[in-house]
Amino acid sequence: MSMIVRTGIGQDSHRFLSPDASKPCIIAGLIFEDTPGFNANSDGDVVFHAICNAISSVTGVLILGAIADDLCIKAGITDSEVYLKEGVKTLGNQKISHVAVTIEGKKPHFKKRIPDMRGNIARVMGLNISQVGITATSGEGLTDFGCGDGVQCFVIITTQEVY
Repeated sequence: MSMIVRTGIGQDSHRFLSPDASKPCIIAGLIFEDTPGFNANSDGDVVFHAICNAISSVTGVLILGAIADDLCIKAGITDSEVYLKEGVKTLGNQKISHVAVTIEGKKPHFKKRIPDMRGNIARVMGLNISQVGITATSGEGLTDFGCGDGVQCFVIITTQEVY
């Protein structure tokens, strides 16, 4: 028996809309009250988008550049959870062993929501919560994200395929 291990990295970032915009802020599939939504065609969920990009770097299938665009433009689907579920399907026989998420943004405050975010990512991807790790940083004001203009996310996934 042999095993192939692959690692994928993904990134996504979006600026916030103006505070008076009615679009909700959705991160890891959860609504963050009192924070404006993202400037994006979809809900702009930077965590789900970064995970999709990490999957794309493992499979070579453009999830956000093709699958999600078709769902958004042709079918009007703006829910990034749908994009992520479609992205997971592209893995075929590869099984995700771990998802590592790092979020940078001055707002919203993530600390209290991290357990819920981990659980929601695990639910959507069909994983155990122990397979999902999340860290968050304010960025100390060193970038636009750290200054509160938006949120940036990096993701690394590890997959295994056993033959």
